[in-house]
Amino acid sequence: MERGPVEIARNAGPPQGITLVLAGFLPILAIVTLTTAVPSIVQHFKDVPNVGLKVPLLVSSPGLTIGLLALFAGVLVDKFGRRPLMVGATLLYGFAGAAPFFLEDINAIIGSRLVLGIAEAAILTIVNTLIADYWDDKGRRKWLTIQGIAGPVLATSVITASGYLTEFRWNGVFLVYLIALPLFVAMYLFIYEPARSGHDVRQQEPVGAFPWATVLSIGALTLFTSCLYYVWIIQGGLAFNELGAVPPAELGRIFGMASLSVPIGALLFGYLSGRISMAAQLTILFAMLGAGLAGIGAAPGKTGMITALVLQQAAAGMAVPTLISMAQSKLPFEHRGRGMGMWASAFFLGQFVSPFFVNFARNATGSVRGAFVCAGVVGLIAAVVALANFLRSRAAPAAVAA
Repeated sequence: MERGPVEIARNAGPPQGITLVLAGFLPILAIVTLTTAVPSIVQHFKDVPNVGLKVPLLVSSPGLTIGLLALFAGVLVDKFGRRPLMVGATLLYGFAGAAPFFLEDINAIIGSRLVLGIAEAAILTIVNTLIADYWDDKGRRKWLTIQGIAGPVLATSVITASGYLTEFRWNGVFLVYLIALPLFVAMYLFIYEPARSGHDVRQQEPVGAFPWATVLSIGALTLFTSCLYYVWIIQGGLAFNELGAVPPAELGRIFGMASLSVPIGALLFGYLSGRISMAAQLTILFAMLGAGLAGIGAAPGKTGMITALVLQQAAAGMAVPTLISMAQSKLPFEHRGRGMGMWASAFFLGQFVSPFFVNFARNATGSVRGAFVCAGVVGLIAAVVALANFLRSRAAPAAVAA
């Protein structure tokens, strides 16, 4: 099967950018939408054997599917083109995501969530690929920054809507996924198949072998960062409760206020990315992330933990666009889909690996907060390594000149 014809004389603008920003939020819905619905789902299936295992599997199965299949989605993207897979995956997302509203068997629901993960693997890979295809470095930074700012706003809106839909019916939350249907129409109208353009990496060179060394180094760094990134998301409530039981409503308020610093991190990425090198950006990112995690674990009281959490959330807002921008800038057009697929696999595998790291550190230190300190120290060591690379890169031109 051959790739369809490419369009050469088109320039991407706000219709494409807004569509991709909204599409980039679809994979996040898999976890965000169920924040308020899990207790209702557990209650509905309370008589089902192993419900304590099956409901968490229902929540996490799309992320595991992304980690396993995003690479293969990237191979298909490079072989058959961006647009047809993007449009088809979005339509599949809408139907698979809403399917649990019409299902009563928990195993069938888990199956539909696995299908949803297949669609998400394709969408996440293609969104990041198209942002790199459509725009040069400046345009990429602009839309990645917008994406980082829009994400928390959209997440807050979805969580609110999910609460009302769950009150309507135990599985009413799954109707949120129908938002993919109008996005499908927007993609059909605005998303076009890109051609190699002047801002692409090694644009004048013939197609070469797949850059395994580059992609594996990007994947390793992404997996490492993702492992630290998910420490708070998965274990944050447990860390706070070690200071004393915190009512869920109060935890929600604390986490919601702290998450307001996520867009600040995205804005910091937008400001720094055009002014300093990637090694310098990574130095700042790991310093903030490490200090935030260590502060959460070491703070003597709730106020100190909240202060550290604000710093950690700003680092989280900077992390994703920094990693995506790094990958986009190093991948040539012909191999970009597969490369971004490997990036998505690495990032979501970090979600799977993170609890094992925390469990090991918790056993070693005796507490979840001790595990946070360990994670913070690891982040600060990464900042030192990144700083050493930055200083070495600055010294190299001077040595060459001498």
